[in-house]
Amino acid sequence: MSITYRTACKADLPAINGVIERAVMTWRLPERVKRLSLPLYRYSETDLGHLEVWVAEADSGIAGLASWEPAEAADLPEDKTGLLLHGLYVDPDRQHRGIGSQLLNASQARARQLGLDGVLIKAQADAEPFFQRRGLERLPVRDESRDYALRYWHRA
Repeated sequence: MSITYRTACKADLPAINGVIERAVMTWRLPERVKRLSLPLYRYSETDLGHLEVWVAEADSGIAGLASWEPAEAADLPEDKTGLLLHGLYVDPDRQHRGIGSQLLNASQARARQLGLDGVLIKAQADAEPFFQRRGLERLPVRDESRDYALRYWHRA
């Protein structure tokens, strides 16, 4: 399977949202929770104006995507600058083929291009092993009322 990586465009939104929907529906959460939260995960034209979105495109269409935006300083490790990985999704039928790793590496490369220190990831519980296997640094919770519990740092 040949994969190309490129910036997403408006015409990609239906396929992007299809990948997100199929990925979210595999999460170990109650069906009702997945169904009710799914609209919050879908991307719109407005999102394309605020996020940098990359897609992994295979012969049969979009196989995965990653999106990022500048991270808030309060969320980052002390004295660091970075991007926030807003989303990383791979179609369940195409997982375990390196697509997610390539998209994660694209976010890291973009951080380097921008002169930033790294990429902050707020992982969904089912995705945590993916980030752990890549040796990313798990960030401690400094403020339980504010910090997301499953935060990882990917140095640029």
